[in-house]
Amino acid sequence: MGKGCLLFSHRFIFPLVFLLSPFAFVPSAGLGEESRGADRPPGLEPGWSTFLRGGCVHQFDGELDGGGSFDTDRLFLQGGVSHATKDGRSISLALGYSFDGYDFSGDSGFAGLRPWNNIHSFRFSAPVRLKYDDHWSLFVIPTVRAGAESGADFDEAFSGGGFAGFSFRFSDRLTIGPGMGAITRIKDDASVFPVLIVHWKITDRLSLEAGRGLGATLGPGLTLNWRATDSLNLSLSGRYKRLRFRLDKDGIASNGIGDDRSIPLIGAVSYRFSRKIRASLLGGVALGGEVRLEDERGHRLSESEYASAGFLGFSFNFRF
Repeated sequence: MGKGCLLFSHRFIFPLVFLLSPFAFVPSAGLGEESRGADRPPGLEPGWSTFLRGGCVHQFDGELDGGGSFDTDRLFLQGGVSHATKDGRSISLALGYSFDGYDFSGDSGFAGLRPWNNIHSFRFSAPVRLKYDDHWSLFVIPTVRAGAESGADFDEAFSGGGFAGFSFRFSDRLTIGPGMGAITRIKDDASVFPVLIVHWKITDRLSLEAGRGLGATLGPGLTLNWRATDSLNLSLSGRYKRLRFRLDKDGIASNGIGDDRSIPLIGAVSYRFSRKIRASLLGGVALGGEVRLEDERGHRLSESEYASAGFLGFSFNFRF
């Protein structure tokens, strides 16, 4: 794990834990896990509950086309409060913060531009689950985001959208349904994408899930879980990640826009200490990576693909 990741964790995790602990997050597991279809997540009992989750990931050097490379330290924290009813309905208010620290090296190509450094992102969402009967459920997750480099104007860094979908519970082992997501982008066309809601318990210990990722693994994806014991879980995930943010006024593209996208493949080992506490170690590789620099109106200035980059990290999930 990178020195920057550990350093940032030491300086900022504990203050933010106390800052965010009165809030809650979308009911889900670690950084590589997602919302769990029509089933109530473990620990989400009827009544009010408070959540905190987060983690830190170091992405190792990715070689850029045209020379140079970069590595990244990523920190994510999310907290909030949820209320669930006995009939399976729930609503949450969630507040999240993420830090992405980029370190470009090399004097040529995209890296030589030193396009950006530290990126701060905030997200607020209000997930709602409505259960009509023993089979049909509706999910709605509106969200507002803001992402900007240190020193940039956050007033010009907002985007928003949401996710909605239906699911049908065929049996205790299979829940499936269609969904649709839409999110605006800073000075770019809105992204509209279909999502398949899946929670398939293939065996008593093997399951397949599809949904949203948060933090280090933003975007829709698919996860295969194997419950080795009642406490130990192994998972393999793949998803699409995109980070888009406003730049400061003093860099090479004053008030410009940065864009980083890839397809992370993630392996995780998770241990559940109790129904309310879980920790995970994760690692993987980011494939199909591309970084892009734009001016303040969204016109391309420079872009580069980057080679597969490995990453390692950890995550935690608390419920109070």
